[in-house]
Amino acid sequence: MRPKILAMVVALVPTLAATAAAAAGVEGLWRTESDENGGYLYVTIAPCASDAAKTCGTISNAFAKSGEEDKTYVNLGKPIVSDMEPDGDDKFKGGTIWDPSHDKVYKSHMTLKGDHLDVEGCVSIICVGQDWKRVQ
Repeated sequence: MRPKILAMVVALVPTLAATAAAAAGVEGLWRTESDENGGYLYVTIAPCASDAAKTCGTISNAFAKSGEEDKTYVNLGKPIVSDMEPDGDDKFKGGTIWDPSHDKVYKSHMTLKGDHLDVEGCVSIICVGQDWKRVQ
C-alpha cells in the first residue's frame, strides 16, 4: 500500500470506530415519556435499514396509562426516528422524529446519557424534548 493511502486509512480508523461505538450505545429498546393521556411507547433503536451508518427507531409496542399493552394501537411497526447521524460522543443530529399524536414530523437530534436518551424535535430554533428511558 502506498504511504499516503496507508496514512489516510490509519487516520480514518478511529473515526469509523467512534461512529460505530456511538450508534451501538444507543441501540436497544427505549420507553418514551407518557403522552397527554398517560400512554407511552416502546421504541426500538437500531441502524437504519436504508443506511447502516445512520440510526433509526421503530414503534415496537404501546401501553395505556394503566401499563397494560395496547394491542389496538395503529402505529405499531412504524418509524418514529429517522436518519440520525452520529455527531461526536453520544450525540446524533440531522434526523427527524415523527409525533404520532399530532401526525407531524420535526427535525431532530438526540443525546445519549447512560440509560437516558434526550430526544428533541425542533421547528426553527425552538425545540421540545423528551427523556426516554432504556428498557433493554
